Amino acid sequence: MNAVTGRLAVALFHTVHDLLRLKESMERQSVSVATVPVPRHLSSDCGHALQFASDQADTVRAQARAADVEIEGIHELES
Repeated sequence: MNAVTGRLAVALFHTVHDLLRLKESMERQSVSVATVPVPRHLSSDCGHALQFASDQADTVRAQARAADVEIEGIHELES
């Protein structure tokens, strides 16, 4: 797991398979990501989320499109 620092965001997925596909793709691009439980105030069909620095949201969206992964939503986390 890479250390994710700064202002954080999470991407939610319908399946853990999509999460893992995008995580692998992001790590190949040297973007720091981490698999975390979905925060309690958010809901998801999948119990895990992909955490990343919020300034990487556009990169995450682009990589998801390239990897044909559907993201349920991206949410910035409050400090």
